[in-house]
Amino acid sequence: MSGAVGLNHVSVVTRDLDESVRFYVDVLGLEPLPTPDFAFPVQWLRAGSLQVHLFERPDTPPSYAHFALEVDDVVAVYERARELGILDRESFGYAIAELPGGEAQLYIRDPSGNLLELDHPDGAAAREEIAEMILLSDRLPQPDGPTPRLFTADLAR
Repeated sequence: MSGAVGLNHVSVVTRDLDESVRFYVDVLGLEPLPTPDFAFPVQWLRAGSLQVHLFERPDTPPSYAHFALEVDDVVAVYERARELGILDRESFGYAIAELPGGEAQLYIRDPSGNLLELDHPDGAAAREEIAEMILLSDRLPQPDGPTPRLFTADLAR
């Protein structure tokens, strides 16, 4: 049986393409890529080996649906997001948490209101720097059994 072998890109609706491109480039460090003409404003961006495709459309972003990007310095991204006032503390009851597998999970909103999850493998180090960071296991009982891991490379260990 053949099937999906990996994730290629995610598409994100934006109300203002230029504003969103600036956000994804300046705040998250994504790189603009050559983009085909689709008869409406679109910009492809590189995020490591994957892509984010921004589409300027009149749609409203969903409240809870999101995509996640791995960041290389979650503390710096958190600080920048705090300065910009884009931390999302409402959707899941916290802006940043250390997950049971030890990863940092940060929620922000882009200029169009899309929810983004930003992840880093070392939540303990981030918790030393970020006072509002919670331990998810302190807030909610976690299931018995294998520890859930956000980064699949960790599963090989």
